[in-house]
Amino acid sequence: MDICGLVDMDFSYSKTQENFVEEVRTWLEEHIQGEFLALRGKGFTGHDDVDPQLQIAWEKELATGGWLGIDFPKWIGGRECSLVEQVLFHKTYVEAKAPGRIPNMGVTLLGPTLLAFGSKPQQERFIPKILSGEELWCQGYSEPEAGSDLSNIKTRAELVDDYWVINGQKVWTSLAQYADWIFVVARTGKGSLRHAGLSYLLVPMSQAEITVRPIIQLTGGAEFNETFFDNAITEKEHVVGGQGQGWKVAMGTLAFERGASTLGQQTSFRQELEDLIDTAVSNGMWDNLVIRQKLMDSYIGLEILRFNQLRMLTALATDSVPGAEQSIGKLFWASWHRKLGELWMEIRGSSGMVAATDGHAGYEGIPYTLDKEQRTFLYSRAHTIYGGSNQIQRNIIGERVLGLPKEPRPMHNSK
Repeated sequence: MDICGLVDMDFSYSKTQENFVEEVRTWLEEHIQGEFLALRGKGFTGHDDVDPQLQIAWEKELATGGWLGIDFPKWIGGRECSLVEQVLFHKTYVEAKAPGRIPNMGVTLLGPTLLAFGSKPQQERFIPKILSGEELWCQGYSEPEAGSDLSNIKTRAELVDDYWVINGQKVWTSLAQYADWIFVVARTGKGSLRHAGLSYLLVPMSQAEITVRPIIQLTGGAEFNETFFDNAITEKEHVVGGQGQGWKVAMGTLAFERGASTLGQQTSFRQELEDLIDTAVSNGMWDNLVIRQKLMDSYIGLEILRFNQLRMLTALATDSVPGAEQSIGKLFWASWHRKLGELWMEIRGSSGMVAATDGHAGYEGIPYTLDKEQRTFLYSRAHTIYGGSNQIQRNIIGERVLGLPKEPRPMHNSK
């Protein structure tokens, strides 16, 4: 029941754009073969329905076609696609029901950061291996006492001879157990506080001084990890943007999360909503007027999300480094998808409350298997927290976009 598609706007493509879409679609059909057939339609929200190693192998397969570097310049090994082509790639990818992508931090976050803030030697050393799929990256931002309040970072790095020596802990480190490198925001200024004195370091994971401890999630998987640094080292030259410039670089990295892939994400949300409507029709919940209104509210929200993302892409086209306005998109899609997960469970009814017990959900020792809808419900609870909580996004929009006063901090009682 393709209600969502009935009023979809018709954006006509040029002949060149049509040829590009056909190239993407044809390549995907030719390469989603063999072991990758098992990934089709899987590996999306939660990622727990597939083997992470197989998803990593798929990233390397994408690299053989040059698809990891569609937005990177040709001089560094990228395709240098226009913004329109980038949007078309991500949209076509999702429409083709190609495998869900792992959180490839190198491609989506570090690579663009190095192009914007890194030195030429850093770009030439790291970006080609990111685009070839040879080196997988993870992100070292959050800490037990520095989640949404990232400026409260305690991890420290000291320059000793020609190496940075790093001590501290990071948490929620996606796929750290498989990563070759990690970009770490650490405090390098002695006695510094808050945003000052932070540096952005590139650190190899293959050293005994780094310990990774998986965190088992509600969905049964272990995408996230705790990462401990006990005199871990990296070379002096592996600081991006210069010593003490870590906050500026880190904020630039977060802005790149809301880029050309947003319409691809929106297309996947549209597919989820269409599936949900089909389920409601088949199990009779469509006849419930309250449920039907909630579905229509979801559809309206999806359209608002799409137009907002188009506006964000327009802003991105005029500024290579996205601004604080990008927080609007994160705030909206995270809240929308969390509500969709809740609506899935409401429409599923009692069947949504029971998990299968004939296996495990991606991590040894978990005696149940969740279906796609259950994973969406559980995993989407985190959307409004990771990547900057909703409250942080509202503060960014209020302070940096609207020019409002900063949120008052609670006063501490000295008694």
